[in-house]
Amino acid sequence: MSDEITIYDLARELKLSPATISRGLKKNSSISKNTISRILKKAEELGYRPNTFASNLRNKNTHTIGVIVPKLNSNFMSAALAGMEHIASKENYNLIITQSLEKSEKEKINVQTMFNSRVDGLLISLAYDTKNINHLQIFFNKKIPVVFFDRAYLSNDSTAVVIDNFKSAYAVTSHLAEQGCKRIMHVSGNLMRDIYSDRMEGYKTALQDHNLNFDNKLVYICDLSEQAGEEVANHILNMKVNMRPDGVFCANDTVAVHCMLALKEKGISIPRDIAFAGFNNDRISKVIEPNLTTVNYSGYHIGEVAITNLLNQLKNKTSKSPSGKIILQSELLIRNSSLRIQQNELPVQNEHERKERNNNL
Repeated sequence: MSDEITIYDLARELKLSPATISRGLKKNSSISKNTISRILKKAEELGYRPNTFASNLRNKNTHTIGVIVPKLNSNFMSAALAGMEHIASKENYNLIITQSLEKSEKEKINVQTMFNSRVDGLLISLAYDTKNINHLQIFFNKKIPVVFFDRAYLSNDSTAVVIDNFKSAYAVTSHLAEQGCKRIMHVSGNLMRDIYSDRMEGYKTALQDHNLNFDNKLVYICDLSEQAGEEVANHILNMKVNMRPDGVFCANDTVAVHCMLALKEKGISIPRDIAFAGFNNDRISKVIEPNLTTVNYSGYHIGEVAITNLLNQLKNKTSKSPSGKIILQSELLIRNSSLRIQQNELPVQNEHERKERNNNL
């Protein structure tokens, strides 16, 4: 007998036809309860496993969704995956999850693996250095739905679930300017990624609208890691004192917090000397002292919306895959790291911020 038990093995053991075994495993009413009981007992005894993959292929679907993320060790990505899993389980879908480790070549391998695994659809947040989406053409050619989330690449064959990064960055930069900052530095990720290029444009526009000059020396491009935070701090400390920024807007919370820690070790007072703001509302933003001003948007909600859109496309296969963006809400959470004027003079913009401020007072 082979290592993998089949219905033919069960048929030989029980001296029944394979068709009877198949119906018995499905508890078909045309089979007597006694025969069903014998079949199920023997299946458990021999360790029979139904080949759901082959069965799904016969029905032209596998009830699996592929998910490719840049890194799994991210609070945002973990939340997004939780949101996807919540919806997928309710719809009887399984997720196959891989990470690109921020490398386009690894991402290409993952895309091919997902395609070969015959996933019904693909959810993807692009790697740091991905320049194009040619490797996704195999999905587009087969009309397999692809939905980008967070880090997107717009195409006529896919959908992107994002926030308004321009608007959010504009709000952060404007807040720092309204706190009296004149030399606002922006720490950004790779500008090939839409989220970082949009945040850069929001930063530049806010400077212009507040009559502040854009200075390319106050832009620092990095991978937004913990180590990068220390490198940014050293970069600031190596500037002439009168040329240092008095405000720093970082494109994520990780680089902001580790930059703050390194500067504080050197005697820099935050926010008196330099005001800080980040992005993502990671847990670390509430651990650092002072707490970090940041932009809040729900990774869980983005995950839910992304997979819901993809499943809707699968349910309506005759319709063209919708192109363009689904833009979700975000909000600026003002905390002590950026408050350079008295807190009671600061206008409260929403209820979430009011609660945040009251907790910090």
